[in-house]
Amino acid sequence: MRPDPEERALRRARWAITAQIAVVVSMLVAVAGGIAYAMMLSRQHAEADRTLSRTIELGPAATPPGCVWLFTPASHAPSGPPPAGMPLPALTASVPVPGDVHTERRPIGGMTYTIRVENRDGVVSQAFFEEVYQIQDRSALVSGLVVAEVLALLAAVLCGRVLACRAIRPLADALRRQRTFVADASHELRAPLTRLHTRAQLLARRATGRDADDLEQLVRGTRELGEVVEDLLLSAQACDRPEFEPVELGVLAEEAVAAEAVRAGASQVRLAVSRERRPYVVQGVPTALRRVLSALLDNALGHTPPGGSIEVWLGVPDERHVELRVRDTGIGFPAADADRIFERFARGSDGDGRRFGLGLALVREVVTGHGGTIAAASRPGAGATFTLRLLRADPA
Repeated sequence: MRPDPEERALRRARWAITAQIAVVVSMLVAVAGGIAYAMMLSRQHAEADRTLSRTIELGPAATPPGCVWLFTPASHAPSGPPPAGMPLPALTASVPVPGDVHTERRPIGGMTYTIRVENRDGVVSQAFFEEVYQIQDRSALVSGLVVAEVLALLAAVLCGRVLACRAIRPLADALRRQRTFVADASHELRAPLTRLHTRAQLLARRATGRDADDLEQLVRGTRELGEVVEDLLLSAQACDRPEFEPVELGVLAEEAVAAEAVRAGASQVRLAVSRERRPYVVQGVPTALRRVLSALLDNALGHTPPGGSIEVWLGVPDERHVELRVRDTGIGFPAADADRIFERFARGSDGDGRRFGLGLALVREVVTGHGGTIAAASRPGAGATFTLRLLRADPA
C-alpha cells in the first residue's frame, strides 16, 4: 500500500532538511576554498612581482632565478636562446619616463608570464616570470578543494539525514498520537450515533405532519454525522485516500439547503437554490463535498443578519467544470482578506480582531484535494460570494 499523505509529508520534510544542511555545508566549503584560492593567487602574484623587481635591480650581471628572463638593450640573461616571443618591443613605450614601472600578465607561446617593464635611469629593462609552477600549485589546490567538497557533501548528507530524522521524530510521534486519538474517538462515537440514528428513524416513521418533516431532517443530520465519524475512522486507519466517484453536486446543494432551512427560518434569512434542471456531476467523495457545502452555508448564516438572503447557485462555465456559488447579503469582509480567510485562525485586516476560524481552511483543503479551486469576493457591508469550481465527471 502507498504511504499516507502525512507519512509522505514527513518523508519530504526529512529530505528537505537533509538537502538544506548539505547545501549549507557545501557553500561553506566552497567559500573557504574560494578564500584559500584567492589568498594563494595574491601571494603568488606578489612573489612574482618581488622576484622581477629584484632581478631588474641586480641587472644582467647576476644570474636570474629559475623561470625568469631579463632583457636589457644590450643583453639578456640567462644566456642562450630565449623563449619565442621575448622580449616585447611594444612594451617599451609604456615606460617613457625614468622611474616608470609597468606590470602585466599575458600568455606567450601557450604559457602565462608575469611581465615587469621598468625605466631605470633611461635604461628600459623587461623581466619575464614563467608561472608554470604557480599554475601547477593552483591546479593542485583546486583538485584538493574538489575532493574536499565531495567528501564534505557526503558527510553532510549522512549527518543531515540523522539530524533530520531526530528533528522530525517528535512531529511523527505527535501525528501518530493524533491519529490514535481520532481512531479511538471515532470508534467510541460510532455506536451511540448509530443508536441515535435508529431511534430518529423510528420516530420519523410514527410521526405525521410537520413533526414528520422535522424528524426527517433529524434523521438526515444524524446520518451525515455518522458519515463524518466513519470518514474520520477511515482516515485514521487507512493509508490510501478514499476513491472518487461521480457525485451529483446539485442534489447535495439541495440537501444542504434543506438541512439549514429551519435555522435560516429562525434567523429570518431567505435561503434558496438557483439551478437549471440538468445534472451537475463531479468526481469526488460525497461526504467530504457535503461537509464543504455545510461549512459554506454555516459561514453565510453566521454572518447574514435577519432580513438578508443566501443564494446557492450552480452552473456549468465550460465543458470541464461545474461551478457553485454561495452568495449572501451579510456583513462581508475587506477585499484584502479574500485569501487570508482560508488560513487557519487568521485575523482580519480591518483592526476589529475578527478571527476566521478553522472551517474555511478545511473547506479549501477538501476542495484542493478534489483538484478544484475556491475563491472569495466581498467588501464590508456588501455581502460575500464564495465560488467553488470542480472538475466534471467523465460521461463514460
